[in-house]
Amino acid sequence: MSTDPHTTDTRTDPDHLADFETAAHDDRPDIALRSVVVEYEGRPDRRTVYPEGVFGTERMTSWLTADDSAFVDLDVAR
Repeated sequence: MSTDPHTTDTRTDPDHLADFETAAHDDRPDIALRSVVVEYEGRPDRRTVYPEGVFGTERMTSWLTADDSAFVDLDVAR
């Protein structure tokens, strides 16, 4: 996920579906999300979240990356 040559690029979690339980508020379809964590030496690990089944240019414009510590388990947060 990173183009940084100093990235160790070992993943702490396999690429997996996010387990969200949310109520539908409109007639738009649910979007399955996937995420991957990239470990770095000497700086925070980063998690990237993106829609499942999206490739190419569409994936490059529909992802979010943040420090892995910014993400919390939904069951713990509720």
